[in-house]
Amino acid sequence: MIRRWLPYPLLSAALFAGWLMLTGDLSAGHLLLAAVLGAAIPRISAPFLEHLPRVRSPSAALRLLLRVTWDIVIANVAVSRLVLGPTGRLAPVFLHVPLALSNPQSTALFASIITMTPGTVSAVIDTENRELLVHALDCRDPDALIAEIKERYEKPLLEIFGC
Repeated sequence: MIRRWLPYPLLSAALFAGWLMLTGDLSAGHLLLAAVLGAAIPRISAPFLEHLPRVRSPSAALRLLLRVTWDIVIANVAVSRLVLGPTGRLAPVFLHVPLALSNPQSTALFASIITMTPGTVSAVIDTENRELLVHALDCRDPDALIAEIKERYEKPLLEIFGC
């Protein structure tokens, strides 16, 4: 019965708590709105969430979250230095990153992680050739950057989802 009303209870709880943290208000109106959002959004999104791969390693997911957060902070500083300095020394490049991930949702998450990290943007997910086209703002060694992206982000995603 509870699965019918709350198909993804952890997502509902996260939405409930997230709304209250964003508003910083524990009034009755916000508690009610948080409950409605926590119940409605997962129910509306359920058809899209059914095909998500299961998390096989929550500890690997936490490590990846911390790594991505750290990389975003460090990359913000690095990109700020690059764009505030002489732009003539930048070496922008497009990279063809081969994909080991097979699930479309984990591939999309991989592309999103790359895009969230300043200095890199996922441009195309090529499912036919099983590669991701990535633009890097400044790259002196494309092969090393490809290896780093695969090691830092794709390998943990393979561990987390197994696909």
